[in-house]
Amino acid sequence: MKNKVILLTALLATSTLASCQSNDNPLDPEHPVTINVWHYYSSRQKDAFDKLISRFNEEEGAQKGIYVEAISHGSIENVELEINRSLDGKIGAYKLPNLYSTYADTAVRAVSEEKLADFNSYFSESELDEYVPGYLEEGHVMGKKELFIFPIAKSTEVMMLNKTDWESFNKNGKYTYDDFSSIEKVIKIAEDYYNYTDALTPSIPNDGKAFYGRDSMPNYFFVGLKQLGDDLLIEKDGKVVINVDKSKIRKLFDCFYVPFVKGYFYSEQKFRSDDLKRGKILCYTGSSSSISYFPEKVIEMVDGDEKERPIQYKVLDTPTIEGSPRVKISQGAGMAMVKSDRKHEYASSEFLKWFTRKENNIAFSLFTSYLPVKKESNSMKEVDDAIEREGLSIKPISYEGIKVIMDGYKNNTYHASIVFKNSSAVRNVLSTSLSDLAKKDKKEIDDLVEGGKTREEALAPYLTDEKFEYFYTSFYQSLLEASNK
Repeated sequence: MKNKVILLTALLATSTLASCQSNDNPLDPEHPVTINVWHYYSSRQKDAFDKLISRFNEEEGAQKGIYVEAISHGSIENVELEINRSLDGKIGAYKLPNLYSTYADTAVRAVSEEKLADFNSYFSESELDEYVPGYLEEGHVMGKKELFIFPIAKSTEVMMLNKTDWESFNKNGKYTYDDFSSIEKVIKIAEDYYNYTDALTPSIPNDGKAFYGRDSMPNYFFVGLKQLGDDLLIEKDGKVVINVDKSKIRKLFDCFYVPFVKGYFYSEQKFRSDDLKRGKILCYTGSSSSISYFPEKVIEMVDGDEKERPIQYKVLDTPTIEGSPRVKISQGAGMAMVKSDRKHEYASSEFLKWFTRKENNIAFSLFTSYLPVKKESNSMKEVDDAIEREGLSIKPISYEGIKVIMDGYKNNTYHASIVFKNSSAVRNVLSTSLSDLAKKDKKEIDDLVEGGKTREEALAPYLTDEKFEYFYTSFYQSLLEASNK
């Protein structure tokens, strides 16, 4: 009798567990649920996304009772516009989708209005542990513990080099690619390059060329301060505050402003790849997702006419501040999940689990020049296996860029700054403050030289402690005003 009681209890427990597990999964393959996805992909990216969605719908989606419908709005700005129209209840606005592409700073409104669901409710700790920590970091919008944005593909930064002109400059082998490992070494190379190009035209003094540029100044501040052991934005007493250690800002100032006004760094076009295409620089730091846009030729003015010549490329890892740990930026839009009902939220999460599965995510990343988001996916072996398995055709420059990132993956930490209500305003200050000052002062120095001063005389007033103090005071005040708007 005792054994029968034990057996009956065990059966009841098993039955109860099975019942709970069944109720935990609200999906029914006989009655599939449709989830709508808004994204910004176009061209090659859209083709890759659509191909994976079709595969999901035909295979796992059909088995689980999930059907995904995707709409491209062409740009992330258009997605944000449509989301805001829906949130505002505009006449003719679409109903909010189940999932949509967004950046952390553009998701602030939806988070504030409690329109987004928490992915933590649908992913276990062990499942989340499979993802690159820095890639999840951005999803905690406004410093909240909830995970509001889920990573599906990320980008970071790389250094792109005009290998053709580099080899012409470095024909004596003075430098190796290892000399690009720190920004201080890059500045030294840039100084030598300026003097080298200046000496090519001895009859024309002070016409040396710049060597380096960078695309994102916010990334420079976020990553630079992190390498120096600080965060630009920190949470204190439930609020986000500006954290600008003066000595560390001085280090970043000296590693950008000083070489810029000396003519070693340069910035003119919207992207540094365009400056390189015009022969204004030899290398730049830019987004890994833009690798495929590296110019195949340089167009320069020669005797009043535009002349084109082909160039080759080299992809390198980004330089760090000398002696600092290797910290790189984590960036790129993720997916936000709109609050609805358990069935649609569960289905949305199941789709993202499938999409970020190793074999699917690597295939998408290779097509789009983004990076897979799981730890196990970040290796060249997995990339090569995916290329062979899927029969993918990858541009050599994209493959080299991915290899550079994958080879350095274990030595790098990925960082994303916390996001809050006024993040966009803060980014605007970071984008313009130092770079605009450097460009303005460089022009003033050039005018002084043209007016008869020696280069050293013209530079002297700009390479002072007072110049930094002027920048720091304005910079700090602008950040405070932006963060408190």
